[in-house]
Amino acid sequence: MGHQYQAIQWNGNKVVYDLYILAALAVFLVVFMVVGLMPTDAGHTADPVVLMIRALGVAAFTMLTIILMIGPLARMSKRFNPLLYNRRHLGVITFFVATAHFGLALLWYHGGGPINPLVSLFVSNAEYDSIPGFPFEIFGLVAFVVLFLMAATSHDFWLNNLSAPVWKALHMMVYPAYALLVLHIVLGALYTEKAALYPVMTFGAFALVSGLHLYTGLREWAADSGMRRLKKQGWIAVAAPGDIPLDRAVIAPLPNGERVAVFRYDNKISAITNVCRHQNGPLGEGRIVDGCVTCPWHGWQYRPEDGVSPPPFTEKVATYNARLENGMVMVDPRANKPGERAEPILLPEGGAS
Repeated sequence: MGHQYQAIQWNGNKVVYDLYILAALAVFLVVFMVVGLMPTDAGHTADPVVLMIRALGVAAFTMLTIILMIGPLARMSKRFNPLLYNRRHLGVITFFVATAHFGLALLWYHGGGPINPLVSLFVSNAEYDSIPGFPFEIFGLVAFVVLFLMAATSHDFWLNNLSAPVWKALHMMVYPAYALLVLHIVLGALYTEKAALYPVMTFGAFALVSGLHLYTGLREWAADSGMRRLKKQGWIAVAAPGDIPLDRAVIAPLPNGERVAVFRYDNKISAITNVCRHQNGPLGEGRIVDGCVTCPWHGWQYRPEDGVSPPPFTEKVATYNARLENGMVMVDPRANKPGERAEPILLPEGGAS
């Protein structure tokens, strides 16, 4: 139902995006293998299978790092929005790369013994009571299970059946999974590597992801704190009409912790919830397209007056009553029922006075 990007259908944008990902992955693996197979000064060469296991692992971790950077980068600049629209595709491809890494490592290190490879994974190193000797493979296994659950539920079918809050809570598990992967890589490198390259690069990636999320979180907190929240009869002052960009919105915090998106369009002002029904996307960061509020994540659309999606779609979001008082747009913090019409503020010709 999107204006340009479609939420479910496989379109040209997603095909081109996936081809770029696969090409970059192929180049990465080839370069990693070629450089890794070069003989050392002592004339030794790496085992090709072990090197491929590492190449797949590094690729999967790098791709997951990029995935976790997309969200804050898109909040900092709209130029990253195309990556945000297709983030799930990158996530599924990352899972397949992680599956190749996990499967090859399991067969290579645990497939030649008399017991089941999965059982061998748990019993080959029994130092569970030792921090430096703890089997690093377990951290990777738990992270892999989380990635499997996320990939298996990536389709909108699961989003609709699990409900948006449950689906989002499940996919937020990517953050503890990422932390487990950091432990997996660092402990594994300490076991097998003399150089500190892997631990340093891994901690660097972790610090970069953490820093981006912390920076954007603090910036949003500062914006919320700086928002003028003058109350009159329970209503909240949001902004002067001229401070609201045309066909875009000002996002204001509400006392209950929710946010409202106040849009200016066609000499009108309307207020709706900031939360999209699809994946809880930030509607206030989108714009008015074809007379509808268009979510910046996947293009879901809602009429600003009543929060209803244009036919043939039937999704609804909550609206808020708004009025103009002393040159300020005032919003009632009590949400209307989803799909209930709220009369827009009518502005004089020129729209911003």
